[in-house]
Amino acid sequence: MIYGIDTFSFHDVLEICKTPNKAMLSEAAKNQIIKSQNNVKQIVESDQCVYGINTGFGPLCDTKISAEETAQLQFNLIISHAVGVGKPIDKEFSKIMMIAKVHALSKGFSGVSLEVIERFILMLEKDIIPVVPEQGSVGASGDLAPLSHLVLPLLGLGQVWVGNEIFETAEILEKNNLEPLVLGPKEGLGLINGTQFILAHAIKGLEKFEYLLDLADMTAAMSLEAYRGSASPFKKELHDIRPFEGSKKVAARMLKFLKNSDNLKAHEYCDRVQDPYSMRCVPQVHGASRNAFEHLKLLTEIELNSVTDNPIVLSAEESISGGNFHGQLLAMPLDYATLAAAELGNISDRRSYLLLEGKYGLPRLLTESSGLNSGFMIPQYTGAALVTENKTLCFPASADSIPTSLGQEDHVSMGSISGRKFNQVLGNLVNILAVELMFAAQGLEFRRPAKCSKIIEENHAILRSKVAKLEDDRLIGKDMLAIAQLINERKFVVNF
Repeated sequence: MIYGIDTFSFHDVLEICKTPNKAMLSEAAKNQIIKSQNNVKQIVESDQCVYGINTGFGPLCDTKISAEETAQLQFNLIISHAVGVGKPIDKEFSKIMMIAKVHALSKGFSGVSLEVIERFILMLEKDIIPVVPEQGSVGASGDLAPLSHLVLPLLGLGQVWVGNEIFETAEILEKNNLEPLVLGPKEGLGLINGTQFILAHAIKGLEKFEYLLDLADMTAAMSLEAYRGSASPFKKELHDIRPFEGSKKVAARMLKFLKNSDNLKAHEYCDRVQDPYSMRCVPQVHGASRNAFEHLKLLTEIELNSVTDNPIVLSAEESISGGNFHGQLLAMPLDYATLAAAELGNISDRRSYLLLEGKYGLPRLLTESSGLNSGFMIPQYTGAALVTENKTLCFPASADSIPTSLGQEDHVSMGSISGRKFNQVLGNLVNILAVELMFAAQGLEFRRPAKCSKIIEENHAILRSKVAKLEDDRLIGKDMLAIAQLINERKFVVNF
């Protein structure tokens, strides 16, 4: 893969995270970068007044800066904007930010030098990753605070991850015989204007959401098996006359998950007319969440392959001070995806509840000796608490804006908050689905000797490899954590 030339998918970025040398700078990309830097040099030498190159920043854009002061201007920009707070984001998020920033700068519209871009690439290859705080970006003028922390190590400042430990940058540069860089005209601004913090949260969220969408389908199928529900709501003919792509895909997957199930055969001659919505409407609800995933994926990959700093340098004669740094284009779909992820948990909790009711051959609370034993009563409380927490996280951050920069930045996206909330909801969803999987696996024990489909039996065995059938009350909190670990490690088989 070639930085600045190839079109990256979000999967490509995740692959580069694992193996940084999968991406490189070609001669064509290097030429783009050098040409752009030369354009900036010519602007500095001319009488043009260009924002951020020979002026101050934000409300100080009307203050002219001399050619001799441009390096100090860029240094001051970084140290004054590195004001993030909170815990560090995960190391992988920082790596994604670096990869996305290199890709954007390498397109040759930002005026950032080849030396700076190659330093970022070297840091990725040596696993020297900047420590970036999680809070402080309003998501317009780009992610200024977090990107400033990403840039500090180029100057020999701040902190970096090496392995799983955090060190002072100066110590690590010395160990690797690397000198701090001196930024030239426009470089600081090009480095910290952009949406790479928001983008990293979108990319990492997409990775987890993609798997959890598939897992939610499998989990629903296992619950349906335990409940001995009907597969007729998943028939192709029903979804062909309301042809949303998401619901069509989920319906087809559900039929595959349930193929050749003894439990569904038992349902053919019973007197149940229809199942509750959380069983019957899986294609419509999960499908709506899939549609949101596809929307976010489309827009994330457009952003990933875009130039999002300011000003954009088209030539030595023309630069445009615009708004490509504004995060609204990702903030809104991230808020939508947050709702979509929360809804997967909402309907999952309802299926868990149905399995506890003691209907259709299942014992109450999924235990044969309730009273003395509480069975699975309380895990559903945990699921309910997480579902409600997710609902509170669904308020769209992009609906809010607080003016900054003395009113120069009078509308901001708050997209960094959208991205963080999206990943929080996905984290909660893991535990909600773990509860449902635990209940569904227990429910299947009461349907023996009937067999499920091959893939559901395979997943039941995976779960049982870590969590035994519940006979009498035990410390089932450990069981929930074990199932969540299986989910996070992607041990369940969710595709065909």
